Amino acid sequence: MSIFDQILGQISSNVDVKNLAAKVGIDPSQAETAIAALAAGHQAPTDTLQTAAANSGLDAGVLGQIMEHIGGENALASFASAVGQHPDALQKVTGFLDRDGDGNPLNDIAGIAKGIFGN
Repeated sequence: MSIFDQILGQISSNVDVKNLAAKVGIDPSQAETAIAALAAGHQAPTDTLQTAAANSGLDAGVLGQIMEHIGGENALASFASAVGQHPDALQKVTGFLDRDGDGNPLNDIAGIAKGIFGN
């Protein structure tokens, strides 16, 4: 059982990574990437799906399906909170926001927003 399965189990009793991946037609490792990207996108001051798509390379439509399967935008808030309690998961999520790898994702968020909004 992956760390994301454990966290998903805290917010939704009927979702696990393997089944989620099968439902949207991707492999489980892509599903974990999508979940981490969605959690990171939810933390960013930009559109969750656009940010997750830009950071993960996954299609926004697939990401939207995943978000709905785990309970929508509100569930992402719970998921992001739960991720904060799991260092391994937090590291994966933070990696999506910390593009330059300096350990500080805050300086990269402005670049994410600029890339999405084109300013």
